[in-house]
Amino acid sequence: MCDHGAFVVYALQLSNGHFYVGQTNNLQRRIHEHLRGRTPYTRKFKIKKIVYTEYLATRSEALKREKFLKSGQGRQWLHNLLAEQSALADLSAFGG
Repeated sequence: MCDHGAFVVYALQLSNGHFYVGQTNNLQRRIHEHLRGRTPYTRKFKIKKIVYTEYLATRSEALKREKFLKSGQGRQWLHNLLAEQSALADLSAFGG
């Protein structure tokens, strides 16, 4: 169980550049399952990094958010978020 809410929606960037989006009530356990190859897609394409987490109070809310992030609009939102994070990281190298 996580401290922030009962459920967490997460997005992983994979070695093929795609995202894997899921939800769980135990993020640490779920990430270990991915790393051990217990999910076919992340067994084939390794995790590069966790790019997004969002804590929600109920499984219903988590499923709704997961569904959005798996949609075309949600995937575009994740791409934009990643680009924004990258731009901020680039600025930090210059003391910005």
